[in-house]
Amino acid sequence: MNIRELEYFVAVAELRHFGKAAQKVHVSQPTLSMQLKKLEESLGAPLFERTSREVLITAFGEEVLEHAREVLFQRDTILEFGRRAANPLAGDLHIGIFPTLAPYLLPPLTPILKRQLPALKLFFHEERTEFLLEKLLTGKIDVAFMALPIDSDKLETIFLFEEEFQLAVPKDHELAKFKTISSDKLEEQDLLLLEDGHCFRDQALAVCAHAKAQVNTDFSATSIETLLSMIAAGSGITLVPQMAARGKRKQVSFLSFRGKTPKRAIALVYRSSSHRKDLFRKIEDCLKGKFPL
Repeated sequence: MNIRELEYFVAVAELRHFGKAAQKVHVSQPTLSMQLKKLEESLGAPLFERTSREVLITAFGEEVLEHAREVLFQRDTILEFGRRAANPLAGDLHIGIFPTLAPYLLPPLTPILKRQLPALKLFFHEERTEFLLEKLLTGKIDVAFMALPIDSDKLETIFLFEEEFQLAVPKDHELAKFKTISSDKLEEQDLLLLEDGHCFRDQALAVCAHAKAQVNTDFSATSIETLLSMIAAGSGITLVPQMAARGKRKQVSFLSFRGKTPKRAIALVYRSSSHRKDLFRKIEDCLKGKFPL
């Protein structure tokens, strides 16, 4: 039994037609039939019931099919590893990113990466930080955009940029008359925040504690866009990252901080054992001077 025979078997099982399967795997129909006969002989049981009108897979064949697909998947995975090793700037790249950054970074970033690294096939995974860490450590993603600090001796980071926080207030709020404010202006203010589990909530809570602001515990949002909708409706004030404040929002004013400005540091995070470090440095080069927007 060899992998090619398994490939022929899977093709026939999926197409239920020897002629079409032969075309798919680029061999003649007699060759395909002969190889499948050899596979059945080596396994000791028939994989198909052959009639003049149709091809039926046997119960034994159904059992073998699941494992044959897994073998072919593992083969393709190994071949992909080889392509990556030969050319780290090519192949599939699975990128993680957390929800309070993804909608603002990905739209301008994706065209840049596709233009600068055309041999890459990009897959994006939007997850909260805890799940990004799990996926990185288990190899389900290759690299992730994350907020520092990251505490793991199995991961390395490439600092990309710092993003300042701004205060979002309704247009008719008492603070809306200011263009910039100091953090002490937040004292006793009622702030809306994201729900538990978002790293940006933790960062905002640190600002709130320092400024003696009050957190509204009656409402928590699942996204920054939901928060901004609540602010536009006059339901409170909130902190947002700089990139979320770009663009015009009729009912919301964005205020910058004076003095020590609250901010977050964004980095590329990857496994220390990764062989694609040159690629991650190339991504760093693509971002230089372009972000935050």
